[in-house]
Amino acid sequence: MTTTVTTWHLEQTAPSDLSPAQEPPATAGVRIVRAEVPSPEFSHFLFTAVGSDVSWTDRLVWSREAWEEHLHRPGVETWVAYERGTPAGYIELEGQDEGVVEIVYFGLLPAFRGRRIGGHLLTWGTSRAWDMADRWPDRMPTKRVWLHTCSKDGPYALDNYRRRGFRVFDVKTSDEE
Repeated sequence: MTTTVTTWHLEQTAPSDLSPAQEPPATAGVRIVRAEVPSPEFSHFLFTAVGSDVSWTDRLVWSREAWEEHLHRPGVETWVAYERGTPAGYIELEGQDEGVVEIVYFGLLPAFRGRRIGGHLLTWGTSRAWDMADRWPDRMPTKRVWLHTCSKDGPYALDNYRRRGFRVFDVKTSDEE
């Protein structure tokens, strides 16, 4: 059976484009922490836990060595949202050439969706993308933050990106088996 998949490419071109989400209440116990020690096992866990029900497959074939190589690249950062000590989701940033930062992966584990954590995590990660040069001195200042999402992602993904100030700059459709 063939399925048509729509992919939206979105961007921000200035830090002022970011429209922050309201933070979850303090009683929710949500905190966001950078995974500073590269861990292929932890990153693989996050990828599969967040993406298993929305058809993330591209990194399932990665070896431990491939994960290790990716995580040690300058400009790659993983930020994890925790709710009362339990991983709730993550955002992966990758600094690219010429002041561009891609939000490569972003999402929540299914049990944590719909609890105002996603907008908060996306706000946090996008803000960090805008000041990436502060943490990576050999990088030029961020001029653009971009990402893509598709119709296989969660039903609120595109709206969440738009609410945070991302604008669509390209749309593609493809047929998948």
